[in-house]
Amino acid sequence: MKTAISIDSAEAEAVPVEVTHKPTAALLAQLTDDEAAHYRQIPVKIDCMPNVIFPAAATEAKLYGEASAAIDVPNWTHFPEVAEDVVFNKGKRNVLSAADEVTLFLKYNYARYRLGKLIEAQARRVAAARARQMILWYRRAMAARADLVRANMALVLSMAKRTRIPNVEFAELVSEGNMALLRSVEKFDVARGFKFSTYACRAILKSFNRMATKTGRYKQHFPTEYDPELERSDYDVHKHEIQWDDSLEALREILVRNRANLSDIERTVVMERFALVSRGKGRTLAEVGKLVGLTNERVRQIQNLALGKIRATMNEQYLLK
Repeated sequence: MKTAISIDSAEAEAVPVEVTHKPTAALLAQLTDDEAAHYRQIPVKIDCMPNVIFPAAATEAKLYGEASAAIDVPNWTHFPEVAEDVVFNKGKRNVLSAADEVTLFLKYNYARYRLGKLIEAQARRVAAARARQMILWYRRAMAARADLVRANMALVLSMAKRTRIPNVEFAELVSEGNMALLRSVEKFDVARGFKFSTYACRAILKSFNRMATKTGRYKQHFPTEYDPELERSDYDVHKHEIQWDDSLEALREILVRNRANLSDIERTVVMERFALVSRGKGRTLAEVGKLVGLTNERVRQIQNLALGKIRATMNEQYLLK
């Protein structure tokens, strides 16, 4: 009797970074560069979904022997940046049969089973011949996993098109679904008799729910996106504007109350040149010269002298307080 499908709680976590084998100098001398690179990728511990046929001597020949049937894995190509509303060609697509799916999972888990045994033996005594066997079974395991993932990539896109999470792009949703698919391949037990798609779809939807929860919690703490322009402080600009306004007010007060002891012509030249009191448009040297009956050069000299007196008064009575 079939039992209810359950998704292991470990699937909710990301795939941990495993410690891999580091070949010794003596072992490296007996391996090629390609073999050494693959040997380094093999984890020091590997788990598999056990099956009653694995200990049998005939299992290897049945799954990996020359008489084993070749499995035609459907090709799947999808670019996550393509919008979810694009209509794809809905022609007939090759899919794995139930028997082929079972065979692929048996091959994947048997390769991990054999690799696990070799890893345990290698931990007791390092041998180059055993290292090559480890590399062989590691490659077989990775090839079977790649076939399983490629054959079921359509599940991720199908679940992603049904899901809408605010502030989450479609490509991010597909990426999260791909990670859930990988975890499902690792955890699926074909001996229970269920189809992998039933198990994987639940796992993918649960990963989307966790993503929605995390995104909602993040938006509660950070309701707006980071904007460098908004984050930059305007304190210095505001402070400069305040100082500029204060300086203008102080200058007008000096001129109106003649605190710099300017002569009448000096006050007239400064006020007309810069329009500090009227707050209009200042006059040119020639216009001021016509107004006071002096040459342009003489007006410039009087202006510089008056500005020097004003500067000294501001430093003494305003800026040094």
